[in-house]
Amino acid sequence: MSSKLRALVFGLSLAVASAAVLPGIASAQNRDRDRQQSEDGAEDRAKKEEEWETKDLRIAKRRADGPCPFVKVLYDAARYQDFEAGKEASAEAKWTGQINGVASDCAYKGGEPIEIEMIVGFSLGKGPKAGADSNTYRYWVAVTDRDETVLAKEYFDLPVNFNGKTSVDVATRIENIVIPRAAASVAGDNFEVLIGFDVTPQMVEFNRQGKRFRFAKVKAQ
Repeated sequence: MSSKLRALVFGLSLAVASAAVLPGIASAQNRDRDRQQSEDGAEDRAKKEEEWETKDLRIAKRRADGPCPFVKVLYDAARYQDFEAGKEASAEAKWTGQINGVASDCAYKGGEPIEIEMIVGFSLGKGPKAGADSNTYRYWVAVTDRDETVLAKEYFDLPVNFNGKTSVDVATRIENIVIPRAAASVAGDNFEVLIGFDVTPQMVEFNRQGKRFRFAKVKAQ
């Protein structure tokens, strides 16, 4: 299964995130950094590696004249939980999901734009209140600069057929993410690429409280 992001460029109207659906990306990025700084213990590091392991997501290496943009999953939008009537209980679950990790690489030289390719691993679940055997999940990819300003953002649909199962693992490839640079001196580490589910404010709060459903790790096909 694959998706293509043709070109994320500066100044697009897609750069404006809806506050009713997603918290400010900049403030969420700050929370991510604060959380990482507080997780100094060996146990926390081991848990984080287990939860966000990407070694099974394979991607071919590309050549770049400098560092690549930092690609990560936004914590507040890393999990998706849809409950019947908003009741947070396993028996009331309709659809659940988790972004397990991402593998990426980039290429650029001289004053050319940065081109990024990545594979995103999803684990998706069907609960007892699903009422169907298929669901279309929605996620987004955003590019920010070092000042955490959203330069571009685009949404994607991820249709999933469970074929009678209660969970499936999906690795989807996203190609041709293009980030123009103002000059050859602007390196890739001036940018970040963020990934997350299209979540409601209730889902954001669920994620911030550290609640979760556990899934098997994803292996790319």
